[in-house]
Amino acid sequence: MNTIKLSEFENTSVAKIDINGTTVAVFKVDEDYYAIQNMCSHSEADLADGEVYDCKVECPLHGAEFDLKTGEALTLPATKPVTVFTTEVDGDSLVIKENLDA
Repeated sequence: MNTIKLSEFENTSVAKIDINGTTVAVFKVDEDYYAIQNMCSHSEADLADGEVYDCKVECPLHGAEFDLKTGEALTLPATKPVTVFTTEVDGDSLVIKENLDA
């Protein structure tokens, strides 16, 4: 099962987990959790290192913004979305599931 302990978010708002060979960035925004493909769709950049605001993450390399809820590329230079994963709190863990509808 793909889980992260909620305690991992005590001093940070982002964590990473590997799901079937894909690195997934998991963000805590207020009391909600969002999980997206960690690699920017425009260039090889680690989105977990980006700035998060208004439920968006900004790629640290070229500044493209992605919606954490939908994965949609909101600004250039990115034009393709990133994959979104479903999150669900289960006790003291966060379960991350592949979105099979994508």
